[in-house]
Amino acid sequence: QVQLVESGGGLVQPGGSLRLSCRISGSIWRYNAVGWYRQAPGKQRELVGTIFPTGPTHYADVLKGRCTISSDIDMNMVYLHINSLQPEDTAVYYCNARESNGSVYWGQGTQVTVSS
Repeated sequence: QVQLVESGGGLVQPGGSLRLSCRISGSIWRYNAVGWYRQAPGKQRELVGTIFPTGPTHYADVLKGRCTISSDIDMNMVYLHINSLQPEDTAVYYCNARESNGSVYWGQGTQVTVSS
């Protein structure tokens, strides 16, 4: 059974930074892509960025220039580092993994709250 577990969220002051982690069961090489999404209250879930084990990392506009997605393939971990956090970045951040057969898996999410 595929499991994705996010961690690292919490309360942070405006201007601060966080590193979110996604632990993936099994090898990252099993997946075509691993993505980070976020969903703010009352809004649709939106893509933050995607990392491809065999290719470049893609960043959507929502956090472009303020985030970095990286991976530790040996540890089956994917990270999302966000800096210069603002209150509008408050959301639940999700990790997802997509297999070549089209199957998509989601983690339970980790809450990020940006507030003074």
